[in-house]
Amino acid sequence: MKTRRGFTLIELLTVIAIIALLSAIIFPVFARSKAAAARNGDFSDMNSLRSALQLYRVDQGAYPPQLLGYVTLYTSGPNAGNVIPANELKSFLYSKRVGSLDTFVPSWNRNAPTATTQASYPPRDPRPVGTAALTDNNGDGVISGLDDVAGARQAYGPADGNVCIGGGIAPCAVGVANFYRISGYDVSEIRAGGATRTELRYTLFWSQFGLASGSPDDDPRQLGYAEPPESTVITWNTGYREYTGGNPAAGKQDIVLFLGGSARPYDSKLLHERSWRVMP
Repeated sequence: MKTRRGFTLIELLTVIAIIALLSAIIFPVFARSKAAAARNGDFSDMNSLRSALQLYRVDQGAYPPQLLGYVTLYTSGPNAGNVIPANELKSFLYSKRVGSLDTFVPSWNRNAPTATTQASYPPRDPRPVGTAALTDNNGDGVISGLDDVAGARQAYGPADGNVCIGGGIAPCAVGVANFYRISGYDVSEIRAGGATRTELRYTLFWSQFGLASGSPDDDPRQLGYAEPPESTVITWNTGYREYTGGNPAAGKQDIVLFLGGSARPYDSKLLHERSWRVMP
């Protein structure tokens, strides 16, 4: 009779060690591949939003006040007073110019279509007024400190309160949620200083002049003006940020969509500090 020989303990441990080693190598590769695919999908969606915005502008003569739309309630019927789910909206771009709600939803966003939120403005450019001119605002043919005036800077920051419909801060109805959480290119949740908050991403005006009555000395890179230049920021994606000490770390992990071109990687720290004042 032939005897059957099994694995020795050493052989079994060797096989387990090899499997563990291969897993340690393969799983991170799969994770990176999955993250890269999600990021590429977000690039594609952001470019689709830009195309839809251009079509909307051709049809309507201006850009919409929001990408997906403000929170809307049922006005009659059994659901009166409840939030209309985002996937049932008939808004500025959805569903006439953008047929899929997924286009408005970054890959990391797991919010329900009925989830709503308030949002604050992102941080303001910390560089002193007069030291960081970006464009020839006053039309003298030279980009200088004279183009960087207080009124052309971002009007509000995170500490000023929640954004009202229309872009201002006050007066706002207390407790009213203006935005759908699922619309990650209108507003987005971020971490900063160890805390979490929801920030505005898309708006027609953000400067002091723009949110008032406008000015010839204002920064023209705002979607509410007649002919915003190609360097105008439409929105940005912060879902891939890395953090150091609770704050965004330097490195091109964010994605910015500029008016004049496709979405591109951007330094997270600079974008966090300067918001709509970043340049391509």
